[in-house]
Amino acid sequence: MPKQKSNRGAAKRFMALGSGKIKRKKAFHSHILTKKTTKRKRNLRKMTFVSSAEIRRVKKMLLI
Repeated sequence: MPKQKSNRGAAKRFMALGSGKIKRKKAFHSHILTKKTTKRKRNLRKMTFVSSAEIRRVKKMLLI
């Protein structure tokens, strides 16, 4: 039986930590930035964690 392949799109977007949490970048920071406040844009730069509702799905894509 061949090796399983992880979802390459997910592998580029998510990063698993030793604690079992999964880090992700925030959305809405690629374009149409003029109407967004400086505070909002600054907060969008930061990394965050995948929600508990989605962790199972992401781990399955990453084969964790």
